[in-house]
Amino acid sequence: MHTTILAAFFAFSRTVPSMCSAGILLFLIALWAAKTDIARARGLDKIVALSNLCFAAPLAVFGALHLAAAESLMPMVPSYMPWRLFWAYFFGFALLAASLSIATKIQMRWSGLLFGIAMFSFVAMLDIPGSLASPRDRFGWTLTLREMLFGGGGWILAGNAMRGQGGSRLITVGRVIIGIAAIFYGVEHFLHPANVPGVPLEKLMPAWIPGHPLVSYLTGAILLVAGVCILLDKKTRMAATYLGTWIVLLVVFIYGPILIAALADPSTGVKIEGINYFFDTLLFAGAILALASATPRTD
Repeated sequence: MHTTILAAFFAFSRTVPSMCSAGILLFLIALWAAKTDIARARGLDKIVALSNLCFAAPLAVFGALHLAAAESLMPMVPSYMPWRLFWAYFFGFALLAASLSIATKIQMRWSGLLFGIAMFSFVAMLDIPGSLASPRDRFGWTLTLREMLFGGGGWILAGNAMRGQGGSRLITVGRVIIGIAAIFYGVEHFLHPANVPGVPLEKLMPAWIPGHPLVSYLTGAILLVAGVCILLDKKTRMAATYLGTWIVLLVVFIYGPILIAALADPSTGVKIEGINYFFDTLLFAGAILALASATPRTD
């Protein structure tokens, strides 16, 4: 029993360094791969050029989480599936492979497509049943739309790497999901301005961050306007560029300080929560910026 507890402690304690190391490494790889696109871009297109970086770094972080804490994540695998621990490890390696592919733009049509399929499978197996079981739980629907949006972002990346009708269909699916999610999140910001901005989950905005209502209402307005434009396919590139840029700013100036405060906390759980919120929101931005990158400038 003591051996089991000790093994669990070491598995949990190595999770934070593993996640941080994976995120930093993939950030540097993606930044190096995007350096030419960033140099050529002008204005906010420089932010759009970071779409693959914003998408790939979180996948590496979550892949490292799966490998470092597979036994802790195993209960999330549906009970009817065999080899539950295997799937926890398998998805960790799959996330790391996808992050490398997307960061370097090598075989991105397959990595984006498969990542999207995986996320939509999770939505069908876990998120939708949970949301239907508690239909009044707004956080359940928030998470369902978030996972769908992540999957849609993967399909946008795949569609942008493809040529022909199949690629455009994948981009359309991703665009519709992003539009619906943005509108829903925008409404949530006006109804519940005390929660953290971007993806409105349970965490409240820390009291030491100034301008809570202003940040929340402004984020809600941007999400609503951009979401409507994206859903109706009107000025999609401009709407996705502005929305993605705003979410990146939230990551830097809201979730960055939250992450620093979390890493300074002695609790490993608080550290992991801070890392998750930071990189979840960065992945949200990456999916939106991927749509901006995949949309022709003549829209």
